[in-house]
Amino acid sequence: MSAPAARDDRRTLGLVVVGLLAGAAALWGSGSAPWFTVDVPTATRGTVAASATGAQLQPAVTAVAALLVAAVAALVALSGIARRLLGVLVGAGAIAAGGLTVGLVVVPPTPAELASARAGLTAPNAPEGVGAVTATPWPWLAVAGAVLALAATVLLILREPRIPRLGARYSAPGAKEQVAETDPDRAAWERLDAGGDPTVGPREGEN
Repeated sequence: MSAPAARDDRRTLGLVVVGLLAGAAALWGSGSAPWFTVDVPTATRGTVAASATGAQLQPAVTAVAALLVAAVAALVALSGIARRLLGVLVGAGAIAAGGLTVGLVVVPPTPAELASARAGLTAPNAPEGVGAVTATPWPWLAVAGAVLALAATVLLILREPRIPRLGARYSAPGAKEQVAETDPDRAAWERLDAGGDPTVGPREGEN
């Protein structure tokens, strides 16, 4: 494989890794931020603004973020059909996280549902909010992270045959023989492994 092609393949691997890590960071950051707020009456402080985070409302967001990080560790060691299956799995997770987030933005939770998610209560026991539930921009960060992760997995699936594994080496044909010729110690060990005498140089025609 030529040097320019090898560099291009490593660049593709780098883009996939960066896309997955960026998607994971966006999903995790979004899941840790408040997605919706609502005014809730209290007995001592009057009406206060209560909010629920993305992880409280949609745990799949942070779960997919963890999946993306794990996928980065796996994809550099896998190859072939296993790596493509990993891409399909991660892509499905990204689609699920993005789709569930968009669905929640389109149909926001009710004040009781929001209070339930925040307090961990069942809906009938949750305090009713007053006023409308207000969405923050943070859910769209999760959507952006899901899109980034999906784009990275599509690139992985399409270019998988040319993406190197971690530690893979590219060398021109005949490089191994050249190393053996220029490294006497290595050549001696190779002759010993082949059952020959390491103290005797290669006979004519062995190479």
